Amino acid sequence: MRYRHIFFDLDHTLWDFETNAKDTLNDLYHHHALSKRGIEDFDGFFDRYSYHNERLWDRYTKGFIKQDELRWKRMWLTLLDYKLADEELSRNMAVQFLETLPSKKAIFPYTFEILEYLKTKGYQLHLVTNGFEKVQHNKLQSSGLHAYFNAVITSEASNSLKPHKEIFDYAFQQTGANEKESIMIGDNLDADIQGGINAGMDTVFVNHLNIAAHIQPTYTVYHLKELENIL
Repeated sequence: MRYRHIFFDLDHTLWDFETNAKDTLNDLYHHHALSKRGIEDFDGFFDRYSYHNERLWDRYTKGFIKQDELRWKRMWLTLLDYKLADEELSRNMAVQFLETLPSKKAIFPYTFEILEYLKTKGYQLHLVTNGFEKVQHNKLQSSGLHAYFNAVITSEASNSLKPHKEIFDYAFQQTGANEKESIMIGDNLDADIQGGINAGMDTVFVNHLNIAAHIQPTYTVYHLKELENIL
C-alpha cells in the first residue's frame, strides 16, 4: 500500500454538520419560543446562524478569537439580526447547542461502508479535527463512528488548529505515522487540504458541494465511495 495512515476530517466530511446543526437549532428555536419573539421564519434564522458561524470559525482558526467567543457570539450575532440584544439567552443557547448537537446522528452517504472498506484493507484510520474535544468525542459515540478510529486529534488537545503544521506534528507523534505514509481527507480546502500540504502529506478533497478548488489537492472525490478508486 502506498499509504498506511489515513487522517480524516470529521465535520462536513463524514459527519453531516449542516443537517445536524439545523436539527439542533430547530430544537432550540422551539424550546425558546423564538417565533413569539419576532423570529417567524426558522429557515431564515438558520441561514443567519450559518453565516455568523462560518465567519467566526474563520476568525477562530486564524487565531483572532477564543473558543468561548466563538461559541456564544454566533448566537448573539444571529439574535441581533432580529433586534434581540439578549446576552443571557445567547449564552444559554450556546451551551444548549453544544449539549444537544453531539447527540445527532446524520452522516454522509457511504460513510460506514467506506470506513469498513478501509479498515478491512489494513489502513490505520485517525481523525484530525478543529472541533472541541468533548463535543467531537460525543459525536463519534452517538453516531457509531468511534470504533473505526485509532486516534482522535482535536485542536484542543494539540493546542493548534488546521491548517497549521503543529496539529499534524502532534498527530504524527500520537499515531507513530509520518507524512510520506499518510494522506489527509477532508472537505475544507483552507483547513484540511492546505493543512495536509503544510504537513507534507498527499490530500483528498471531498467535494460534496461541487465547488471550484482554489487550492490544488492530490485527489478530488465527489462521493465517499470514490475513495475506493484511490485507496
